Amino acid sequence: MKKINFPFLHFTHRFPDLREVSGILEEKGTEMILGSVNWPAYPYKPEVQVSGGYTKDELVLKYRVKEKFIRAEYTQINDSVYKDSCVEFFISSGNGFYYNFEFNCIGTVHAGYGKQREGRELLREEDVSSIRTSSTLGTERIEARQTEEPWELTAAIPFSIFKEEKFTNPGGKIFTGNVYKCGDELPVPHFLSWNPIGTQNPDFHRPEFFGRMEFLVPVVE
Repeated sequence: MKKINFPFLHFTHRFPDLREVSGILEEKGTEMILGSVNWPAYPYKPEVQVSGGYTKDELVLKYRVKEKFIRAEYTQINDSVYKDSCVEFFISSGNGFYYNFEFNCIGTVHAGYGKQREGRELLREEDVSSIRTSSTLGTERIEARQTEEPWELTAAIPFSIFKEEKFTNPGGKIFTGNVYKCGDELPVPHFLSWNPIGTQNPDFHRPEFFGRMEFLVPVVE
């Protein structure tokens, strides 16, 4: 099991502009490399790094991706963004349930909650709409195309949308989770993870392969 520490990040404003968040994550966030190619049938490995941290109100993430093809067909909340150029973040408080946050490369969000893949509950649209995203590719639909240019996505997930009290003040607490990159319907499908997954076929909904995520206690600046 891999381990990662998420630092507390200080900002002047309660909900800082995502451009500022992006810069601070580059400087002070903890970086994860999505380097696990778990299934030989899908050997393609895009270059993917993720920086993570948190504030009093939000979990913040920045993905940096370089891949052969990009696509963003889905533009509505809780659409099937995993079919596009997609990055994902799964997290659990340790009670057997976990959240899946999925983003295509233009920031469309899909979010669910449950114990396993089957029977998952989609988060309410009004809650998902409170998740802030900013992509260097903009917000307009993108047909599949080849590219040599990398793209970046910054996301801020408010702790207020989580059901468990543990997320209200996460500093000093330990969670489990995994981080992913996929593109099920891209010209070159791929499935990368931060923590390795030991299944026969691609399946991100496997909490038994989650890594450890500790939210560090805030340091007074």
